[in-house]
Amino acid sequence: MNMVDVFGATSTTDEVLSGVNLKGKRILVTGVSAGLGVETARSLAAHGADVVGAARDLKKAEAATAQVREDAAANGGSLELVALDLGSLKSVRECANELQEKGQFLDVIIANAGVMATPFGHTADGFETQFGTNHLGHFVLINRVAPLLRKGSRLINLSSAGHRFSNVDLNDPNFERTIYEPFLAYGRSKTANILFAVAFDQKHRERGVRAAAVHPGVIQTELGRHMDRKHLEEMVKRMNEQLAAEGKGSFQWKTTPQGAATSVWAGVVAPAEEIGGRYCENCHVGQIVPDNVMISGVSEGVRGYALDPKNAEALWKKSEEMVGEKF
Repeated sequence: MNMVDVFGATSTTDEVLSGVNLKGKRILVTGVSAGLGVETARSLAAHGADVVGAARDLKKAEAATAQVREDAAANGGSLELVALDLGSLKSVRECANELQEKGQFLDVIIANAGVMATPFGHTADGFETQFGTNHLGHFVLINRVAPLLRKGSRLINLSSAGHRFSNVDLNDPNFERTIYEPFLAYGRSKTANILFAVAFDQKHRERGVRAAAVHPGVIQTELGRHMDRKHLEEMVKRMNEQLAAEGKGSFQWKTTPQGAATSVWAGVVAPAEEIGGRYCENCHVGQIVPDNVMISGVSEGVRGYALDPKNAEALWKKSEEMVGEKF
């Protein structure tokens, strides 16, 4: 890659991976039955990678990844699917065991699967749905397969600008005392995704394994299925008013290839020491924005609490306690 290639908000997966050969690289991507997960898997396989795609519904994933297989076959890559329901630790552990029994090493894990703004509910293990699925499911899966990560490998956790809605609440992670609000819960889970990357990076960098979190941008995918149209239009209208006040152009949705670009950029293109323990967006490392500075849903930046190592360590301990497993 030419160092003058500067990627940004409109860069696509194919632009970011232009000239990159991933032959011999084995990459685990969760959530390959729709949207970003499918495009992430496709672009990597199209550059020769052996992709292991995890999905809850294998039939749906099978149908959704036809293009992935086609692009893989044409470019020496491959795709295999594994069953993974992040809302069930039994399923998570079975998936991890299956991968460990195969014993094949991994070069990258892209923890892409997730849910957003769901109605109040619980996972099979009794965790609040969003925290349980987005964070705890991945926490157990990734820590269990961590021995398969070879030197020079990376973990990329998909987070969101939505982390700004809330820090984690380690005293009440399951909303037993807090009034449930879908985006508050989403924010907590997305902050947890960043903090998990920060702690994982701390624990594994000695052995040459790095971790980062990425915000893909705002894309119309299945992730938004719990939001009603009107609420969405309201949000976009508010963002546009704010952008106009800042003298900026109106809000732009990203296409799926633009949304998946930051995941593959952080996973295989960016220098590891540049992204390790950081939050990335629009194909670059995001800057910390002080908590007292209001940021619109579309401007860039990461809240300091999401990168705080003490906060990350506290979340790690709480997560171990919740899942009943030490890592």
